[in-house]
Amino acid sequence: MIKSVSYDQLNPVSFLDRSSSVYPDKEAVIYKQHRYTYSEFGDRVNQLANALSRSGVSAGDRVGFLCPNIPAMLEGHYGPMKLGAILVAINIRLSSREILYILNHSRVKVLVLDAEFAEKILDIVDKLETVTEFVQVTDDFPIDLQLSITDYETYLSKESPNISNVDLTSELDTISINYTSGTTGLPKGVEYHARGAYLAAIGEALECSMNWKTRYLWTLPMFHCNGWCFTWGVTAVGGTHICLRKADPKAIFDLISKESITHMCGAPTVLTSMYSSKESKKAKIVGLNIMTAGAPPAPQVIRSIEGMGATLYHTYGLTETYGPHTICAIQDFWSKLSTSEQSKLKSRQGVPYIVAQTGLKVVDKKMQDVPRDGATVGEVVMRGNNVMTGYHENIEATQKAFEGDWFHSGDLAVWHDDGYIELQDRAKDVIISGGENISSQQVEKVIMEHSGVLEVSVIGVPDDKWGEVPKAFVVTKEGKNIESEEIIQFCRERLAHFKAPKYVDFGPLPKTATGKIQKYVLRDAEWKDKQKRIN
Repeated sequence: MIKSVSYDQLNPVSFLDRSSSVYPDKEAVIYKQHRYTYSEFGDRVNQLANALSRSGVSAGDRVGFLCPNIPAMLEGHYGPMKLGAILVAINIRLSSREILYILNHSRVKVLVLDAEFAEKILDIVDKLETVTEFVQVTDDFPIDLQLSITDYETYLSKESPNISNVDLTSELDTISINYTSGTTGLPKGVEYHARGAYLAAIGEALECSMNWKTRYLWTLPMFHCNGWCFTWGVTAVGGTHICLRKADPKAIFDLISKESITHMCGAPTVLTSMYSSKESKKAKIVGLNIMTAGAPPAPQVIRSIEGMGATLYHTYGLTETYGPHTICAIQDFWSKLSTSEQSKLKSRQGVPYIVAQTGLKVVDKKMQDVPRDGATVGEVVMRGNNVMTGYHENIEATQKAFEGDWFHSGDLAVWHDDGYIELQDRAKDVIISGGENISSQQVEKVIMEHSGVLEVSVIGVPDDKWGEVPKAFVVTKEGKNIESEEIIQFCRERLAHFKAPKYVDFGPLPKTATGKIQKYVLRDAEWKDKQKRIN
């Protein structure tokens, strides 16, 4: 470990140590009837670390957390780090089979889980290879005695709140492993190092104007890119974490009012659920800062949420980039434009984060920069402190992702003359119809302009003549009845005819825990139907 009078390693665990010292009596964590000061938050984290140590966890070991957005999940972002151990935060919506793979692949030693998900573990307990102890959080659900008799609060209460942090060998040591969704194969474990997490957290605070007055509502899952690193960023500025077990519009609006929320994050579908809910008519969110990412927001979504009085920060990134890597930085002159023009500009993915420096470009297949003409499509590539170290125990996938010494996102975009990038599609989502490339996102943006549409997803479906053609899956606004032909004609009036959907279905859309629409689910169903017809 290098340390001197003029250099110290970056480690996000230091955020809690500082805020516990600077703001000992300030509210740090709020959840239901529980209110912890920073002093109490720090003590609970130290007790967790000591309890994990007693369970045999030491530097380099993995500690798994299978919890919703409750205090235990937040404490999990600090307790293991106190020991130099590694956090594995697991998506609570995954199947038992997927959870089994993650626990075994990452070699988790101790698993902390909310009792709501005990049944998922009971299904696989005899197949776990490295887990030596289970600790259950009994919040809304009673402890499952078949699995463990260790209660989380009891686990903590037996330990001292005093501890000395274990120094990392290097600030590039892994402190967290986040697994991708595995939609095209087995999940990949994305390794975050201490330096990257520290800088990403600072980046969040800088980009969305957080400070010691911040009151952050946890609508974004903490297991997703470590809550886009807000788990550390809010603590860094001495803000207050307001935990929410399950995000729904009523609960969100209630807490915004009751707890004077200043900041929150969410995918565009979360924002859609907010402004389309009956509670939105009475909700007051003027002054609320909202960061959105996870999928490109349509201009209509931006207009709607800002029309309610919120300030929207549109960012873009991947699990491999600690969450957001770019932000659509607002320019002063945009305020002189029409609301429609502003929303179109704000729907672009933008420029690198402050902490990402210049680690962003759009390239062709030869890794040459595409012209900044807003028309030539290339792949978005990134590099910098907030790019993963690599995929856990997957050298081949890491090397492929880092070809040319840049991280390949798999996202296609154009580069505008002002330096802002604008996504066109995921490479795997481009629809190739009769040799023509169709951006599913372009079609979606047009359909979202229809007054009766709440949400939409467009995919390519099989077609005997053209190979594949666009199909739209639409969720209508409450009380609105729309015919398929109306959507098709709406698109034909605004797009080249070959880009308009040939088919339209209506109904709910499959989504991930973070609110992203699962296009692969829709696509798989359509192409499997064709295979059945062939057979």
